[in-house]
Amino acid sequence: MPNGVLSDRKIKALVDTGQIAAKAAIQSLQIQPASLDLRLGHVAHRVRASFLTGRGHSVESRLRDFHMHSIDLNDGAVLEKGCVYVVPLQESLTLPAGISGAASAKSSIGRLDLLTRIITDNGTEFDRVPDGYAGPLYVEICPRSFSVVAQSGQMLNQIIFRQGDTILSDEELTALHAETPIVNGTAVISGGLGFSVDLKPETGDLVGYRAKPHTSVIDLAKLAHYTPADYWEEVRTTEGRIILDPGAFYILVSREAITIPPSYAAEMAPYIAMVGEFRVHYAGFFDPGFGWAEAGGAGSRGVLEVRCHEAPFVLEHGQVVGRLVYERMAEDPQALYGREIKSNYQGQGLKLSKHFKSPSA
Repeated sequence: MPNGVLSDRKIKALVDTGQIAAKAAIQSLQIQPASLDLRLGHVAHRVRASFLTGRGHSVESRLRDFHMHSIDLNDGAVLEKGCVYVVPLQESLTLPAGISGAASAKSSIGRLDLLTRIITDNGTEFDRVPDGYAGPLYVEICPRSFSVVAQSGQMLNQIIFRQGDTILSDEELTALHAETPIVNGTAVISGGLGFSVDLKPETGDLVGYRAKPHTSVIDLAKLAHYTPADYWEEVRTTEGRIILDPGAFYILVSREAITIPPSYAAEMAPYIAMVGEFRVHYAGFFDPGFGWAEAGGAGSRGVLEVRCHEAPFVLEHGQVVGRLVYERMAEDPQALYGREIKSNYQGQGLKLSKHFKSPSA
């Protein structure tokens, strides 16, 4: 098998051979062009603190150390803002040698400021599954801005599988852009494709949303249900700059329209310490076909999930806030994001998660 990110076809083959397994049959809708959606199990364990398992330890042994109480998720249950939960996932892995995994929150989950990270037995990093891993998967869930109702079977996270070296060098990325433009305008390429924030919209002065500090719960099963004004404050400016408040969570949008060609996937680097007192983007994966014109994209903006840290910080229009790391696929997927599959964010601009009504609704 050539090096690269495994396609939907290869992921299905791992399912068919039992190397990706689950007690409840894995559904075709879980398999995305270059990733697999992971389902919550039946119980959430409230723990005293976030933890990494560490070499020589299982997640179950760590749960015995930090466990407070358990919550049944079969009929849905509230996960409280500011608390930490560990949920066994329905899927488990027996990866072949040479295959590793990397996980991320799904886009809608990141847009709710719901911190979700995969942990494994003997794990020393969040969201990373080592080469040849055999064992169960768990997700740590920490609601940051809103308490949520979660239920067994819901898919909050996704995982990609890699064989060998997958990341494009800056030289390879420059050549790709020359052949098939991956961004409108000038490509800023250094350790990946740089992207900046849009604070001068073509029409109006709405540039983003800020999470309100005291709201009711959000049921993750309810789509296009909630009124944005009940949960979000609009962020408007005519100056091309805003001041981020410490501890606040914002939804902003990239100035650039991004394209992921069919033979590639991409991961948004979550944080660059040099750019300021904030973190950008909790949800990191872009499937092949995102923004691709033939898949209905014609360039799609990247939604930026921004949390400010210790000090107020001035963010200005066009300021580079992160980078998109492109990876080669081992083969083109059978389905592309936005074309053969139902994709919520193809061709997107500034947009809240799918749980909220559109502004015109």
